[in-house]
Amino acid sequence: MTRPPVLEDAVGAHEIRPRYALLVNPFYAKDPHASFGKHVLTPSLALTSIAGATPAHWSIRYWDENLLDGRPPYEPLPEVVGISVHLTFARRAFEIAQWYRSRGSKVVLGGLHVLSCPEECAPYADALAVGDGVQLWPRILADVESGCLRSKYAATYESDYRQDPAPRRSILPRRSFLTTSSLIATRGCHNRCGFCYLATDGLRMPYRMRDPHQIASEFEADGQPYGVFVDNNLGSNPAYLRALCDALRPLRKIWSAAVSIDVTDDPSLIRAMALAGCTGVFVGFESLTDQNLTDARKKTPKACDYARRVRLLHDNGIQVNGSFVLGFDHDRKDVFVQTADWVEENRLECATFHILTPYPATPLFRQMEAEGRLLHREWALYDTAHSVFRPRNMSPEELEQGYAWMYQRLFSHASIWRRRPEDLRAVPPYLAMSYLYKRSNRLWRLLIKHHLVRAVWQPLVELTRLRHVRFRAELEAREASKRRAGSVVAAGV
Repeated sequence: MTRPPVLEDAVGAHEIRPRYALLVNPFYAKDPHASFGKHVLTPSLALTSIAGATPAHWSIRYWDENLLDGRPPYEPLPEVVGISVHLTFARRAFEIAQWYRSRGSKVVLGGLHVLSCPEECAPYADALAVGDGVQLWPRILADVESGCLRSKYAATYESDYRQDPAPRRSILPRRSFLTTSSLIATRGCHNRCGFCYLATDGLRMPYRMRDPHQIASEFEADGQPYGVFVDNNLGSNPAYLRALCDALRPLRKIWSAAVSIDVTDDPSLIRAMALAGCTGVFVGFESLTDQNLTDARKKTPKACDYARRVRLLHDNGIQVNGSFVLGFDHDRKDVFVQTADWVEENRLECATFHILTPYPATPLFRQMEAEGRLLHREWALYDTAHSVFRPRNMSPEELEQGYAWMYQRLFSHASIWRRRPEDLRAVPPYLAMSYLYKRSNRLWRLLIKHHLVRAVWQPLVELTRLRHVRFRAELEAREASKRRAGSVVAAGV
């Protein structure tokens, strides 16, 4: 889980197959403090979306090195290799690109790192795709066919998002993921946090929405009981989220999504999410210190109101995975204990921690660079598990030690038990999920290697779905009772 497969020389000559494209998600080293299981919850939606835009006369294959199936395929060699590049695995992406180019394949690099550091990526590619790859991919393949491939293609994200083709999930190895129903309904976010990749220079991603019934149809067609929305913030537009819930409710499936905590401004919207099958949300709390949130330009309620809002989600049967960033300028060494205590007091079912990381071409990067606080530009360590800058009120080593301590505490038996749901019926599946997700890193390697991820997760998913269906029936009964009581009162008046 920490070393990529060796790119050995392919024995013998291998011909290039025309009109065959290979899409590669490069290997990246896993953080030993976090869960290895999170890497196989859902597949890369970027690559399946690119596959959905591939012309019918091209054959397409998906290869994710993180599924531990060895080096990328070369029999036959693809005519075109598309590689997604993120700064933490840029070096591996470049190695794969060189390996295929030396054998005659055309390599196209795309992804956020290509946008933020194009000069670094250009020597390893026949073509760079900067911006919306779904728009660019058909043009790139057409130019390959005609023999006039250009070195750079660019597109904005301002097209009609509803016209994008559906992701091609049929190319995925279904056994290797908890669910292949990774879904995206919206693009963009109303926040522009200075540390977020959405603030990257040159990345203009206006808020776009797809038709809710289009999303429901995709979810239904994939045949999975559980879906994961990978939107930056599914709740950016509350009216749209309510319409999406109306479309999802008849499916009687379950799903989770990333939202900002201000989605709880309207309790009726949380109820609509629960009735539509939402069983969990990923919430970027980021910090429990308001000044940190202000400095980061995050639009959010006051931290003192977080607990009430978490309770509202719990009351509607929605679990909370809280995300926290460590190392802000107002964080001192007591931030680790304070945050861990808060997570346990509010019974967050899961928590994710990140060391503040200045991504290239973001406002935070420019600030750290101007202040002389960057320690290096070794991108592989810009993974939110290492301190790559000098914090204000502690040393880089203390920040890394505190980060590691938080995972040790939250993954401990005692913490898992303290954070158990108050509803006794929810405790057994919570414990099963927690121990599989959080304390099974040794097991995860075997599950991934032998394609057993879905087989092991599926019973827990179905148990969760059935429990939530029963919970939804209770919510619906309460709503019906309130409506009847209201009718009686109205009739009396």
